Amino acid sequence: MLRENEGDMSGKGKKLQLLRSITKSDAANKTSILVDASKYIKELKDKVEEATTVASAADSSSSGSGSAVAATVSVSSVDMDNNSSNSSSRRGFRINVSMARSRAGLLVSVLEALEDLGIDVLDADVSCADDTAFRLEALGSGQGQGQQQAASGSVDEQKVRQAVLQAINKCINDDDE
Repeated sequence: MLRENEGDMSGKGKKLQLLRSITKSDAANKTSILVDASKYIKELKDKVEEATTVASAADSSSSGSGSAVAATVSVSSVDMDNNSSNSSSRRGFRINVSMARSRAGLLVSVLEALEDLGIDVLDADVSCADDTAFRLEALGSGQGQGQQQAASGSVDEQKVRQAVLQAINKCINDDDE
């Protein structure tokens, strides 16, 4: 019986070492290895979502004019308060959008989508002109009615990302018609 448990432990140890090597973790203990693996899985998930977004945008635009438009959208949560000891800190979103080619009305469409979610853009770096690359880096925070949604968790990274993607697809489809 004791030997079986020892065998289990060495098997678990080998699996942890394999997991550590796959995730390129430098951690020494089991918990840290699992945390690193969780982060690695999230990174992979984000890459898959990004690739799906690019394929989706290309598919939706190629059905109209025949020219594919690839869009990359990433959204991450950020702490808006400098004082991290505050337990009720405000959360906001960092939104990055890039496309190989801009479309007329694209910036307005994306900003309206954020406004519809109750997100105010506090800072933005934008580069867009017709038939050139489109790039938007924005920092947004919920204010007024929207802040209550953001504080309650009803507006999350995924909802913001989906709203931006829908705005892009709408703009692409409207432009192609």
